[in-house]
Amino acid sequence: MAKFYSTKTYGNDRGLSCTFRQWRSSHSHCSLLHGYSIGIKLIFESDTLDDRNWVMDFGGLKTFKSWADWMFDHTLVVAEDDPMLDRFKEMSGWSSVSEFDGHSALVQTEPYRRKGVCDLRIVQGVGCEMFAKMCYDSMAAILEQMKSDPDPARYPVNPSVRIKSAEVFEHGANSAIYEG
Repeated sequence: MAKFYSTKTYGNDRGLSCTFRQWRSSHSHCSLLHGYSIGIKLIFESDTLDDRNWVMDFGGLKTFKSWADWMFDHTLVVAEDDPMLDRFKEMSGWSSVSEFDGHSALVQTEPYRRKGVCDLRIVQGVGCEMFAKMCYDSMAAILEQMKSDPDPARYPVNPSVRIKSAEVFEHGANSAIYEG
């Protein structure tokens, strides 16, 4: 069966500048804190076009953009099993847990007055592969929410659209793709 595809890219130039480390990579410098301006490419697929002849209304991606900003913009992203996690928590100056669309993160006790040196995100695992899966899962959840939204006049969603894959770029030479 034929399919239609559309893509949305948030390029490395968008400024999703995050720092992370692959602590298990003890054989390389990737075990040290380092950062990139993360880029994201989402690929949507559908069996049919909607009444506007679209696979996906890109105007409806504001929630995903907000999530990507929250997750990757000027943040320190560390794995939940990182042996230095307590040190990173201490450096962040945060103390309680909240969620953004189902993704755990520490929350400041006094917004804009913290004395920490990083904006910490704790995730299952780090690296482009895991970040691509996180983007895919977040977009899939957002699509499901949009499809069940009781106000279809606000960014109506093609009923057959689904996320096909998410690609995360460290830079122009390195990326990883997750396809569900």
